Amino acid sequence: MTAAAKVGVEGLSVSFGDLAVLDDVSLAVAPGEFVSVIGPSGSGKSTLFNALAGLVEPDRGRVSVDGAVLDRRPGAADTTFGYMPQKDLLFPWRTVLDNTTLGLEVAGTPRGRARERARPLFEPFGLAGFEGSRPAELSGGMRQRAALLRTVVAGREVLLLDEPFGALDALTRTGMQEWLDDVRARYGWTAMLITHDVREAVFLSDRVLVLSPRPGRIVREVTIDLPRPRDASVLTDPRFAAAEADLLATLRTPG
Repeated sequence: MTAAAKVGVEGLSVSFGDLAVLDDVSLAVAPGEFVSVIGPSGSGKSTLFNALAGLVEPDRGRVSVDGAVLDRRPGAADTTFGYMPQKDLLFPWRTVLDNTTLGLEVAGTPRGRARERARPLFEPFGLAGFEGSRPAELSGGMRQRAALLRTVVAGREVLLLDEPFGALDALTRTGMQEWLDDVRARYGWTAMLITHDVREAVFLSDRVLVLSPRPGRIVREVTIDLPRPRDASVLTDPRFAAAEADLLATLRTPG
């Protein structure tokens, strides 16, 4: 691990009973970097995020932030990682505003103060005017933006995004990828993404890490040398096609 790493993972191994899921995973993420993790189904991608967030206790290895080793035992206090799961998990009986403040309220922030923190984000997140709406009144893309706003407003240092656009149609998904690239650059987030979509990984990332079949090990790291901000025009860049082909070839290689 380098001293400049925002997130460091060293020798991380996780098993469930006799099932080894991750084996000796090491990685580093720099401040403000966007890193995607891809791999076959069952390779331990979500388990890696759960270990980072302290939801799963590793068998071996350690997780550090800014060089400080974290206690990754479940239940240990953690204010580092903001975790956005695959489903938006918005409560249908709460307004969009009150859904976005839920994490703050659970952490003890009074509702009024939590709303004050969330309201300024509604404009850049494309949700202005929908503060009083219910989730059922939102499109799929708007629901995902609300879920990400809920994650971001907690003020965590690192975002963990677990297939946030996986359930969206292709057109909406492309628009969300462009939007995420824009707001990530605007706020300078350090972020990690799990996706099964290689094109999405190339479009959004500074680097892409490839996990092997279970037990997951990092078998490839590809740096994405493309300018930002990115829009649909980057899809025709030869460097984009080369990176996508490289990653697909790695995924198709047994083991």
